[in-house]
Amino acid sequence: MFGYVKPDDPYLYKKDDVLYRAMYCGLCKSIGATCGQMARFSLTYDVAFLSVFAHNLLGCDVAIKKSHCVIHPITKRPIAKRDGISDDLAAVNVILARHKVNDDRFDSKRGFFKGMLFRRGYKKAKKRLPEIDEIVSSRYKQLLALENADNGVIDQVSEVFSLMLAEISDRVFKEKATVNTYKVFFYLGKWIYIIDALDDYDKDVKKGEYNPLVKRFNAKNLAQLLSDNGQDIDFMLNDIFINISENLQQIKFHFNGDLVKNILLRGLPSRTKQVIEHHLKQGKKHVK
Repeated sequence: MFGYVKPDDPYLYKKDDVLYRAMYCGLCKSIGATCGQMARFSLTYDVAFLSVFAHNLLGCDVAIKKSHCVIHPITKRPIAKRDGISDDLAAVNVILARHKVNDDRFDSKRGFFKGMLFRRGYKKAKKRLPEIDEIVSSRYKQLLALENADNGVIDQVSEVFSLMLAEISDRVFKEKATVNTYKVFFYLGKWIYIIDALDDYDKDVKKGEYNPLVKRFNAKNLAQLLSDNGQDIDFMLNDIFINISENLQQIKFHFNGDLVKNILLRGLPSRTKQVIEHHLKQGKKHVK
């Protein structure tokens, strides 16, 4: 359910490309330092974006220098220096990853070995941010209950995930949290939940696993879903994009907001298009 929130590379300024990569690598370093090296496998683009957003909103400048890392031992890469924000978000990342693994295990018996990888790191993350862990744990329990009940009301199911991200953002931003930041992450959470359901649609139909879009529309595959109910899907997604855009305009950033705007205003629609087009192409291949 994570890994979708990324920049739209063709429209990304060079300076922002360097900054984003440095922030991503910096978060990875923070995870290794605070939660252990194995926990670095849990790194997600979504929390890297949260780090970009948080540093800008909180006015915390980022120190970047070129250095080696485990994955790139030969060529030095620009990496953001660790700070209190990145260390806290490292814990957020591991907490989210651990509960996602637990959700996968309940959902389809996957994730056992991933759970073993993150176990020690999760204990450290939970100790660092117990309030965040309680939010995530509570929301995933609610989500599981709705999924087990085969709930097909998309707004009800996605709202739980939306509330989780919005509540996490409030804790991360602290005194800088506003109604507008809350709503940006609320609607971002809704988008993540829906794009994940679109991405998994054909797989879930084939395996008989829960998917809110399958329960709501009962189309035999993604192509039929978009053919018969494309307007409904477009309405849901456009409503999300409009709400994110309107609330983003009301947020004051300390530094240039180009990277944040690229990810939210261009990256989300671009990623949506990529997911849909990929599965439609795959569907055509199977028909042949």
